[in-house]
Amino acid sequence: MNETTVTLVGNAATEVKYRETPTGIPVASFRLAVTARRWDRERNGWVDAQTSFYTVWSWRGLAGNVATSVGRGDPLVVQGRIRVREWEKDGQRQTTVEIDAGAVGHDLSRGTSAFRRGARAARPPQSEQSEFGAELEEAAPGVEVVPDVLPEPAGVG
Repeated sequence: MNETTVTLVGNAATEVKYRETPTGIPVASFRLAVTARRWDRERNGWVDAQTSFYTVWSWRGLAGNVATSVGRGDPLVVQGRIRVREWEKDGQRQTTVEIDAGAVGHDLSRGTSAFRRGARAARPPQSEQSEFGAELEEAAPGVEVVPDVLPEPAGVG
């Protein structure tokens, strides 16, 4: 299948809208503002060029994670398939560019973020877990044990 995959770096321009389809599939969407920057020789510095806006769609588990993690203004990196949608409204042809996201994350070149793993379908009973996961490793070799409590992000500077 020929699909165009893109990676966009920008800011969430809207709050995330979250809902479920009639069949119960979670879906989240938001608008992403992407502003190109260029070097201006006369000013001897970077200047903002045109801003483009994209509607970003995420589905299923990614939708829930986006809804609880992304807020308006957040700097983001979005990877996904590009889709151009056209329709007619009041006799005028309308066009929008949308992204079916495969991944959405905070742009760590512009700040810090604390990651928490999403809930898994099945977790081993507490008695099978230890500080280092030794009991679980014996029962299920190769399974990674992730602590439930994450340390605070390291300070910058």
